[in-house]
Amino acid sequence: MRIVLVGPFPPLRGGISMFNHSLAETLSNNHEVHRISFSLQYPQLLFPGKTQFFDFEDKQSKAMINSINPFSWKKTVTFINSQKPDVVIFQYWMPFFAPAFASITKGVKKGCGATVIVNCNNITPHESHPLDSAMTARFFNYCDGFVVMSKTVENDLLKIEPNPKYRRTPHPIYDIFGESIEKQKAKDLIGVKEKKVILNFGLIRSYKGLDILIESAKLFKNKIDNFNILVVGECYGDENKYIQLAEDNGVSDVIDFRFEFVPNEKVNQYFCAADLVALPYKSATQSGVVPIAYHFDIPVVVSNVGGLPEVVVNGETGFICEPNPNSIADGIVKYFNMNPYYFSQNINEYKKRFSWDNFAKVVLELVES
Repeated sequence: MRIVLVGPFPPLRGGISMFNHSLAETLSNNHEVHRISFSLQYPQLLFPGKTQFFDFEDKQSKAMINSINPFSWKKTVTFINSQKPDVVIFQYWMPFFAPAFASITKGVKKGCGATVIVNCNNITPHESHPLDSAMTARFFNYCDGFVVMSKTVENDLLKIEPNPKYRRTPHPIYDIFGESIEKQKAKDLIGVKEKKVILNFGLIRSYKGLDILIESAKLFKNKIDNFNILVVGECYGDENKYIQLAEDNGVSDVIDFRFEFVPNEKVNQYFCAADLVALPYKSATQSGVVPIAYHFDIPVVVSNVGGLPEVVVNGETGFICEPNPNSIADGIVKYFNMNPYYFSQNINEYKKRFSWDNFAKVVLELVES
């Protein structure tokens, strides 16, 4: 089967870029795969981070789509049609890209007539705008099928498409961040001395609830000995407000803020140093951080929002809590009062169902249905 994947690829940063890369690698085992990325993803004026790129390259991808230049959309259509694909798979996560994707899809349907599938990472953005649904609906009107990875995104899809052809399957486990390393070695590599490490990892945005975690630390500070909360990720917003919040709650001494992007080759150091990953989100669809934690057999404490509780077996692979400091603190204390090997053994068995081969199989079954 000839397959074209459309969306960000490395060296563009982000979980969706790495998702697309991993899916392309899996599909390439049995199919002819072409990878189309962005020449310009976000105009710098609209991008709140330091850079959109990192030191990792998918050498097979073609940087073709300028998100704000319709001429690039036409060139992309010409290229896709020239490959005569059987299926084109889009990664979708933000209505900002809907005009470009709709234009490309319309041209592909007129040209080669390929089946168009959308993998819906998000449908409703965390910071919504009045035209979002209309823009997304216009793109979806040209598409033949959809893949969702949580019940929340499934519900969002059904609000826009009354009778879609779709499949729901969980986010696969990332396997691109290296092998596990011994815990003490990992701690030495990143300079952590505390015996117990709680990791909050990933891009820091207000909806991810870092403030909840900081406020919860005050509640469990005297219930857990010799611990550190390691906050790792680039901050889209004011870093100082989190530092000040830690000071106001008297927990600055147990929180290590590292507001920086972590390259792929160092991700395993942070997760292997951790005992627990805390994700106190205020809203969510699903999280790419949970699959990384599971890859390294690390349990998670997550908020009961969006698709997060769908991938956690409460009390076995982690704890599902309410998005408030008291509940998050309770979940963290519960974990440290239990045997960590119990959780790692459960995760090792549980994660087997979340392989990339299984995900690819679901996508291709949707194409052929």
